[in-house]
Amino acid sequence: MFRAHMSVTRIWQLIEKRMMSCISVHGKLPGLQRAVGEVRRKSSFRQSPLLTATPVRALIDEQISIKGRFLSQNYPVTVCAQMHSEEGDLWEAFAHYTTNASSSINLTSDHSVGGSYVGCEPMGLFWALEPALGSREGLRLRKRNVETPYIVNISLLEGHTSPSEGQRTELAAVTTERWYMAPGVRRIEIRQNNIVGTLFLPPGPGPFPAMLDLWGMGGGLLEYRSALFASRGFASLSVAYMGHKDLPGPQHIMSVGDSYFKSAFQLLQDHCQVDADRIGVIGLSYGVVPTLRIATTIGFKPSCLICINGPVGSPLLDEDGKSKMFESDQKYWEFDDRGYVENITCPLMYIVGEDDLCAASTENADVIEEALRSAGKSHQFTRLSYPGAGHLIEPPYTPCARASLWKAKPEKLFTLWGGHPAPHAAAQEDAWKRILEFMETHLRR
Repeated sequence: MFRAHMSVTRIWQLIEKRMMSCISVHGKLPGLQRAVGEVRRKSSFRQSPLLTATPVRALIDEQISIKGRFLSQNYPVTVCAQMHSEEGDLWEAFAHYTTNASSSINLTSDHSVGGSYVGCEPMGLFWALEPALGSREGLRLRKRNVETPYIVNISLLEGHTSPSEGQRTELAAVTTERWYMAPGVRRIEIRQNNIVGTLFLPPGPGPFPAMLDLWGMGGGLLEYRSALFASRGFASLSVAYMGHKDLPGPQHIMSVGDSYFKSAFQLLQDHCQVDADRIGVIGLSYGVVPTLRIATTIGFKPSCLICINGPVGSPLLDEDGKSKMFESDQKYWEFDDRGYVENITCPLMYIVGEDDLCAASTENADVIEEALRSAGKSHQFTRLSYPGAGHLIEPPYTPCARASLWKAKPEKLFTLWGGHPAPHAAAQEDAWKRILEFMETHLRR
């Protein structure tokens, strides 16, 4: 029996000695000497390698510190992140590092020399995630159930390797949880006054400043941005306005109009835990259209507007804000919604992804800026413009989807969103920070 204080190296020396004595008595055992050499190589570290992630459990917009320790100096390693989406698809990212003089790596300060990204990217393992080789085509990572986290497994591998390589030696591993919904946040399903939505309330009695959260033409009810707003102290109501089974009419058109959004805004104003005088509206993509209409035609006065890569207006809406019929072979539409933008009376932030392949975001921002300038309201307009960023500017440290499957039947149709991973990630990180600052300024002060 080994003494408790005996070193790991001494233990392996005794094991090797015992093995070699067996060889001398019984003859050579196939592969034994090679195995012993492998054991000695693995035990060359003074202490077992350790991989840490701090904090292990965090919100999706929080940075975590990933460190590998107790390695050898100038030692090549790979850090690999893997997780499964809610649909069961494997997503992964990896990066190559070389240990420093202290026999460690620190992703907060060290540079990746290869893999899914290069350079110093503390959260690169998260925003660089992409579907594993052989996955279904056209995947886009989106959280449907915000009451559960993404589980990300991070491993420290020997040498510079990749997830697709068959044989890899794992030196250490750690599991992290990435949440959209902080402890104490309340999720409330809304099915009243014909509204289909979900309300998120921060912990505490309130009253809270609030956001009305509108997504794009992909439809459905997306909750993760609202859950994150509530985690940062803002009540948020995410509403579906097309593509949902509980809405009237065909799912592929917007059969609700201005009165629907008026009811949603009113619901927030009437809630006992919402400050009725401090409500903003955010819209991404086509969600920008109802965002602007709420502020200009419905009669409400939001405290602020946030528009992300969306059109200033739509030729597909009638005067009530509902989808109107149009010829299926019509290639071009002419419309002028510039005039109503002049009626905006609150601060407006417009976010532009300069590599947007889905909407003419720069041109739309120009139209809004010029209309407000002509009306003497330039002071109300803030533009954020990001080179290399695409259409889908979302909360930070999430992957860029340059293209994704829009529909599978009757034939596959893909949508080009644009964006390149590294600049898109930088845009999402900066834009989210600026969004929260904008909300703090106009909803709390």
